[in-house]
Amino acid sequence: MREIVVVGSENPSKLQAVQLGFETVFPVKDFQFLCVNADSAVSAQPMGDAETVTGAQNRAKNARIMQPEADYWVGLEGGLTNLECLPDQFIAYSWICVLNSQQKGLARSAAYVLPLRISDLIKGGMEQGEADDIVFGQENSKHNSGGVGLLSNDLITRSQLYAMAVKLALIPFIKPDLYPREL
Repeated sequence: MREIVVVGSENPSKLQAVQLGFETVFPVKDFQFLCVNADSAVSAQPMGDAETVTGAQNRAKNARIMQPEADYWVGLEGGLTNLECLPDQFIAYSWICVLNSQQKGLARSAAYVLPLRISDLIKGGMEQGEADDIVFGQENSKHNSGGVGLLSNDLITRSQLYAMAVKLALIPFIKPDLYPREL
């Protein structure tokens, strides 16, 4: 039986991350992936874990409202934070929330340090994607390999970075007896 996974974003790199994550964790299942433009209800550039995880959870919950007949709903939210030891630079990462009718999974991706030039543009009010595009002379890079892809020469793309967190967010679905059920 085909299971429906709704991604709370129409961003192709986020869809690819969810596909990679689900197909790796559940290789024998058959999935149909749908995208909806689910509101995160947080700022366009979330700052800190609390705002970023809230955005991911809101996207998953709003995707569930928009497509209630699905089997899973996934919210992905990229965020930034500062560290005391690197006060002039931002750290970039994402939070992932996966819901089904009985369970919730959350995970954070690996993080990487943004260059000062990109961090300075963000401090001036830009979103990371806009700053990445300016620094690298790109257009709409967050829908492709993202900032991490641009910085790593595509050794790690945004989809790959987020896919690992999707896999981690699916742990409660792999081991449901170890995690409390949530509705």
